[in-house]
Amino acid sequence: MISFRRRKRRRVPALNTTATADISFMLLVFFLVTTSIDSDKGLNRMLPAIPQEETQQTMDVSERNVLRISIDEQDKLVCDDEQVTPDELQERIIAFMDRAEVDKHVLSIQANRKTSYDAYFAMQNAIVAAYQRLRSDYAKQRYGLPLEQLSEEQRDSVIMHYPQRISESEPE
Repeated sequence: MISFRRRKRRRVPALNTTATADISFMLLVFFLVTTSIDSDKGLNRMLPAIPQEETQQTMDVSERNVLRISIDEQDKLVCDDEQVTPDELQERIIAFMDRAEVDKHVLSIQANRKTSYDAYFAMQNAIVAAYQRLRSDYAKQRYGLPLEQLSEEQRDSVIMHYPQRISESEPE
């Protein structure tokens, strides 16, 4: 009689995967820590509606009602031919608005293309802060309340009293 030997089935050894989760977690933490996420910078502006016809708006403004602001490629901020800081610019705008005809003033801005974003935003923030302060002071003087507590109609009248008239161009 022939005897058949039964072969023992060999089992494939299981892989030890306990370290896999630890390694994956450490890689995830490594990439989260070393990756930089840039935040977008921008200006919160409400642009006017596009006119139906291609017409250019022009307005006659006397020279005394124009405040010239420029910023060059070295981020040097100049207001009426004098170098200023953003805080000084804010004060200059407020002083200018006090002496200019309120409904006919213009802020003329010239920014070089090589100006850094930080310097440009600092200039724009100074302009916005000046208008905010002027409007807030006017609201307290006229209505006895801060600008934020006024009704929509009152707030619109304050904004119309100090409208933002900004002309922006590239330097020659």
